[in-house]
Amino acid sequence: MIKKGIRFDWAAQKLLRDKANFDILEGFLSELLKEEIIITGLLESEGNQEEEDDKFNRVDLYAENSKGEHIIIEVQNTRELDYLMRMLFGTSKAVTEYLDMNAPYSDIKKVIAVSIVYFGLGKGDDYIYVGQTKFTGLHTKKELQLTKTQQKLFNKPSIHQVYPEYYLIQTTKFKDIINDGLDEWIYFFKNSVVLDEFRAKGMKEVREKMIVHNLPDDERKRYNRFLENLHTEASIADTVRIEQEEKTEQKVKEEKTKWQIATAKNLIKLGLSDEQISESTGMLLIEVQTLRNNINANK
Repeated sequence: MIKKGIRFDWAAQKLLRDKANFDILEGFLSELLKEEIIITGLLESEGNQEEEDDKFNRVDLYAENSKGEHIIIEVQNTRELDYLMRMLFGTSKAVTEYLDMNAPYSDIKKVIAVSIVYFGLGKGDDYIYVGQTKFTGLHTKKELQLTKTQQKLFNKPSIHQVYPEYYLIQTTKFKDIINDGLDEWIYFFKNSVVLDEFRAKGMKEVREKMIVHNLPDDERKRYNRFLENLHTEASIADTVRIEQEEKTEQKVKEEKTKWQIATAKNLIKLGLSDEQISESTGMLLIEVQTLRNNINANK
């Protein structure tokens, strides 16, 4: 039986901040990162503040895992052309926000940024992209490695494991073809549906805690308001886009009209007939005749 689930972004605002529900987050991250993830708590940040009347289309969740790494999970519904740069800002802020004033740089925590977006982030056909920082020799083409002392200091075997890491999940690119546990999660992100055959880590908890009809009445009302807000945001975004397109079309039309008139005036001076001018400029014959009459009247 198909079970309608709660949207993940609403759950991130209302449910996943509860320690009792960390197992859901742990399940998703374990499937994504291909290792056992245990969430020890949420980090105090502007990104995970909850407001009753929150109508923003972006949801941030900051957490820390058992390794002391900082994890940012972000859900973005509305297209932002500069979203990739905002991701950079977010990770940079996370790096500096949790470093004590007098601490050495070696105390900087690794940041893992996970973005679940409902639009395309660039050219590419995949629905999951991973971004890591690696240093490659300009001449040798070989990757720079950590020394054993550095490995001990950072408690990491490779340089890219020290720097922030990005995971981009584009739900709109996902074709609903499920090959593994991570695909089950992305199917859930895209469709808010849990299929009976889903066996990914954390899906059992999703069935228990993130099904709409299991919500208490007051929570279900809040959830419905959240969906209404999303619909409103989508409508506003469409309205702005349509209005901008109309303005652009009007501007193009005005520029075309200016060009037609200026060209027609020149052709009249050159002695071309109204029919020739109409064919050359795309103006109606009556428009050319009116323009010629006005020119003659002003002589």
